[in-house]
Amino acid sequence: MFSFALKNILFYKGRSITTFILTFISAILFIVYVSMMDGSHDSMLKNSLKIYSGAIEIYHKDYRDIGGNEYLIRDVESIEKKLSLVDGVELFSSRYETYGLLSFGDNSMASMVVGIEPKKEEQLTQLKVALVDGEYLKYGSQNCLYIGSGVAKRLKVKIGDEISFIGGASDNSFVADIFMVYGVFKTGLSEFDDSATFVSRDYFDKLMLSKNIASYITVKVKDLDRVDEINSEIIKLLNDENLESLTWKTLMKSMVETMEVDSIFGYISLSLFLVVIFFVIMIYGFINVSSRIKEFGVLRCVGLSKKHIFLLLFYEIFILSTFALILATPIAGYICYYYSINPIVIEGMAEMYKDYGIVSDEIPFSFDIFTISWNISLIYGLNILSIIYPYFYINSFKSIEASRHV
Repeated sequence: MFSFALKNILFYKGRSITTFILTFISAILFIVYVSMMDGSHDSMLKNSLKIYSGAIEIYHKDYRDIGGNEYLIRDVESIEKKLSLVDGVELFSSRYETYGLLSFGDNSMASMVVGIEPKKEEQLTQLKVALVDGEYLKYGSQNCLYIGSGVAKRLKVKIGDEISFIGGASDNSFVADIFMVYGVFKTGLSEFDDSATFVSRDYFDKLMLSKNIASYITVKVKDLDRVDEINSEIIKLLNDENLESLTWKTLMKSMVETMEVDSIFGYISLSLFLVVIFFVIMIYGFINVSSRIKEFGVLRCVGLSKKHIFLLLFYEIFILSTFALILATPIAGYICYYYSINPIVIEGMAEMYKDYGIVSDEIPFSFDIFTISWNISLIYGLNILSIIYPYFYINSFKSIEASRHV
């Protein structure tokens, strides 16, 4: 039946070429589209993690739900020693967050003031990259303040201005100080830019009595795909029921849900495209079969069973699909691989991306053999399904009736 099917393919050239082209184009578009969608989601996640959040963050239990100085991490150094032993951890840094009142002239506002290790944060986040005016913090910056663009706008301050700060130290005592505006940043996350300010920890710890104390410790991992595995190792090493280690999947739950919804709508759109291709292939197959009813009738009369007829149709679509996918897969795979290494860059669009919270002007693709494999399998499956209706249509005719069909 295989050789018979091959002869039919060569004989019905129009139908064969149309089926080949439709399968070839749909396979390339499907693989490339899924690659771009997955790559965009990965980029969105990585950019969001670079702005401020960590892949893993370690808290004292109840700090995120209740807050307050009673739930601060009190032994940062011992935890950091344990983190240095975890395979897969690239970098970590402790942060001390507090809220206080910032004032300049007649303008005042509540703000999150964070003590950070500038050098580590430069590698962990995009805070330095987001600089729009002045300078980024460095070790020994003393009372220098690195503020969000929204904070600068509300307080109406510029580089070099002095801002009054009033807040509470880690022991609940009252503290006040004068900070100098050292730099202004803009990440594009309006809520973050409108409330966040940063001070070097070496100075802030003296003011807030927070030496060896942290609100939480943020961790950067070498491979985001292994984040759950790495987090499990961290939890085992910490071995402290008063501490919790959370991955980005929990910390950024709303973004995870957004990406899932976006993926669903993306696949729905793609499904509509595939359904159209499926029906086009099926219709061409049906038209071809309708013109061959007499042929199939004669084959039935000379002894071919319904099973043989099905195998004939199956081999025809299988051969066409195989040749189309053999040609389409390496082309689509190369496109995905090339743009995963060399992302598409839209020049001059960086500011627009920042307005949406994405500090990047790249559109990367994802190159994944497993994803490409199931994409190919799906195309195969749809093409095989396209012969079901034509097969039943042929068998609706009796052998003698079909052999006399005009």
